[in-house]
Amino acid sequence: MTANWAAFATAEPDLAGTVEKRFGAYTHHILATLRKDGSPRTSGLEVRFLNGELWLGMMPDSLKALDLRRDPRFALQANPGEGTGMGGGDVRISGRAIEVDDVETKAGYVEEVEPPEQLHLFRTELTEVVRTYIEDDTYLVVQAWTPGAPLRTIKRT
Repeated sequence: MTANWAAFATAEPDLAGTVEKRFGAYTHHILATLRKDGSPRTSGLEVRFLNGELWLGMMPDSLKALDLRRDPRFALQANPGEGTGMGGGDVRISGRAIEVDDVETKAGYVEEVEPPEQLHLFRTELTEVVRTYIEDDTYLVVQAWTPGAPLRTIKRT
């Protein structure tokens, strides 16, 4: 089961707001894709939350775009920032990236984002959103959401 960003934000507005804020704190994040041989590849990436979707834009024929065309599964980790503070926690999103070829949709994205060149554009279908953070300098808290299930929260000491 998958959901777009709007469905996640409707189901869990507080967590969605925190996740967007974490991704908004820095420009570059880490995308994990799968190579032809199935081994992982990590790459830097900018993301956008627009019109109820989480968008991934990539340079023409970049290896990460070719990976996603071949196998749409991805994991995305918010830039942790400097030091070990990780204000807002560690945030990860997993799902499938679906390439958008629709001229009108792509034009709307380009108009909004103004990328420096042609691009591959992917919208995402989420399979999991996870936030890990420290509470009261005592607990490690893990919040995990999957489509169709309630938010799970686990606290560890």
